[in-house]
Amino acid sequence: MSKRFRRPKARKDLALLRYSESVGYRCFFDGCCEPCNPGGTGGFGVVIYRGADKIYEDSGSITASPEVTNNVAEYSALDLILDWFITNGLTGEPIAVFGDSNMVIQQCFGTWKIRGGYYAEIARVVKEKLKQFTNIRGSWIPREENGTADDLSKAHLRAAGVEFRIQPEG
Repeated sequence: MSKRFRRPKARKDLALLRYSESVGYRCFFDGCCEPCNPGGTGGFGVVIYRGADKIYEDSGSITASPEVTNNVAEYSALDLILDWFITNGLTGEPIAVFGDSNMVIQQCFGTWKIRGGYYAEIARVVKEKLKQFTNIRGSWIPREENGTADDLSKAHLRAAGVEFRIQPEG
């Protein structure tokens, strides 16, 4: 019988404490795709802080289809953050975005190119929206430091009874 790897429980407050620099807004995003990737149900979650105050959190899901992947869900989360800032007229504010998807961070804030794949369409939409922002940056963080966004990304899937096979729960 094989032993399954168990990730340590994320401390929801660790990211807030560790990344409490003096930037105006701090945003955390995460996405998942379960019970298979690709082809599962996508989930995404975001949380936004101004100082120590949580000012926004949201989550959503993407109906299972062959084109749904964890990367589609991760980009959906970042898209939700950008839409919140655009809607609230805050695109000129200092914003730090943190996510545990190195691909999304590098493609949006680094030097990686968007290649083909199911995520490419939403990735290009997100890149276009980023042009509206004047003071935004993104940083990769370990999954263990992204607990609140991770929980939010899984909330709709839990409620729908989706089985977690890729990232089994407790």
